[in-house]
Amino acid sequence: MKKLASLFLFCTPWLVQAQIPAFLTDSIDQFMNREMARWQIPGAAIAIVKDGQILISKGYGMTDLENGHPVNDETLFMIASNSKAFTGTSLALLQDEGKLHLDDHVTDYLPWLDLYDDCATDMVTIKDMVTHRIGLQTFQGDFLHWGSNLSRRELLEKMDVHQPQYDFRSGYGYCNMGFVAAGEIIGEVSGMSWDDFVSTRIFSPLHMMRSSTTYEAIIADKNACSAYTLNQGNLEKIPYENINNLGPAASINSCVKDLSNWLIMNSQEGSFEGKQLFPASVIEAATTPYNIVSENRGGLYAAQHFELYGLGWFMADYNGKKMVWHDGGANGFVTTTCFLPELDLGIVVLTNTDENWFYEAMKMQIIEAFLDMPYRNISEMYNTFYVRSRKRQAEETQALLNKAHGNGAVAKHALNEYVGNYISDVYGMASIKLEDGMLHIYFEHHPDLSGTLEPLGGNDFVCTYNQSIYGIKQVSFDEDEAGISAYHMTVADFIDMMEYTFHRVRR
Repeated sequence: MKKLASLFLFCTPWLVQAQIPAFLTDSIDQFMNREMARWQIPGAAIAIVKDGQILISKGYGMTDLENGHPVNDETLFMIASNSKAFTGTSLALLQDEGKLHLDDHVTDYLPWLDLYDDCATDMVTIKDMVTHRIGLQTFQGDFLHWGSNLSRRELLEKMDVHQPQYDFRSGYGYCNMGFVAAGEIIGEVSGMSWDDFVSTRIFSPLHMMRSSTTYEAIIADKNACSAYTLNQGNLEKIPYENINNLGPAASINSCVKDLSNWLIMNSQEGSFEGKQLFPASVIEAATTPYNIVSENRGGLYAAQHFELYGLGWFMADYNGKKMVWHDGGANGFVTTTCFLPELDLGIVVLTNTDENWFYEAMKMQIIEAFLDMPYRNISEMYNTFYVRSRKRQAEETQALLNKAHGNGAVAKHALNEYVGNYISDVYGMASIKLEDGMLHIYFEHHPDLSGTLEPLGGNDFVCTYNQSIYGIKQVSFDEDEAGISAYHMTVADFIDMMEYTFHRVRR
């Protein structure tokens, strides 16, 4: 075994005595560099904490391929939905202090908030909102929410336009807006904004001095990873998305150095640096399951039998141990934070592309090492599935483009007949214009987003969005006796899996 000091950033007598898997002492650097190349990841960072101590806190690769700055343990990443655990823990803390209860009705604090169904509006509790059981499909409405110019309050005031896909409290549908509502409730009962509450009550006592909650903070930081995606197999640098309006669900920026402290506190039942920083009851409440995500994960993970959701944390059994985690995906970033309380183990994996499954594979690789399970390269297995999936998607997209470009496809009507304003009850206004002989669509609440529409024949078109993360999608128009009457569209599933219908505004 190599000397621990050659790998670990912190070397103490405790570490020498600890049972550290050989994967971490002998192989992790080589593994990280090889697998990042496999996945085309420019920059990544990992941290591992065990028994209240930091084993590894380290960066790999570059923050930006243009400037060549190396990633270190203080490099910022957008951690997106990992933010939810901070909001859930804030709720648990306020409940412990007697300032709210998870079973309180949302309208006790936000009397202006309405859901689509009046009965659901009357019954919905804080717990319902943050455990994804209000009846919406996963990501439903996020085309409106993600990166839009609407405020948190304005987004919440539009909750009544989202028609449930399931019965109230009957299933699981991942809903960002539930956490936005929770953030507003935190503001009502604490007298501080969600941003200030998290900064004051969590970041500060945990010495998370690099962490922040806003778009403005990451764009101004000199040690922050740039965001990358894969566009037709090639790395493409993309702008940070301004998701301040989804703050309690998605807007935290952090680094592995800070997140190590967060996971130490959680894996130590609220204790940090020898002090009981948060009551153990707060951590217990945040990691109590309140909704069933799935009953059997199966596949590569036969050692897992169920998946549940608590207050901003997923939970599952894995090889007989409780696993608590959340993932986060934003434009150019996918990340994960995880802890196994029975092992006093915590793991952070941060990456700066949104086109990889390595972040989860690495988490599971580390967990299996600590559980003394037989070695297998989970990243390689994931990559096999990923390549197959992306190849199929690329072929489908290319077939659409070939049909538009190569077969002389023409629209059923003259292009100017499709021009006009179209309105969606859910989204709002979209405008279709004829520019340079082609149709272009623009969106009221996303000033920087547009799409180019090319005919596929009839009233079908292919829409290529100017931001590659939204995808290349087939769209269509309806018509009636008065002419073109409606526009149907989708975006990439990463954003929203619902179809949106815009009705033509006629005078």
